[in-house]
Amino acid sequence: MAETVDELTVSYQDGDIETVKELDKKVLTKGAWATVMYRYQDWNRAKEEYGPDKYTIRRYQKRNGEYQQKSKFNISSKDQAKSIIAALEEWIDKE
Repeated sequence: MAETVDELTVSYQDGDIETVKELDKKVLTKGAWATVMYRYQDWNRAKEEYGPDKYTIRRYQKRNGEYQQKSKFNISSKDQAKSIIAALEEWIDKE
C-alpha cells in the first residue's frame, strides 16, 4: 500500500507483463482524502500490444498511514473525455 500520494499508481504487473501501464498522473487534491487522475493503457493479450489511452479518476482515503482506494470513475474514450471537458468549460465560463 502507498503511504504518500506520490506512491499511488494504477500500474499493474501480471507475471512478466505490465497489464496496466500508467502514462501520466495529476494529483488533484492531497490530504486525508486524495484525488488523482491517471492516463493509462491496458495490455491487449490477443494483439500483444497496448490499447488506446484511457483515463480514470480515483479517490483515496488515508487510514492507518496508508492510502486505500475508495472510489473511481473510468473515462472510457477520448470522445468521452472531450465531452467532460466541454461540459466543465461551459459551466465554468457561465460563472
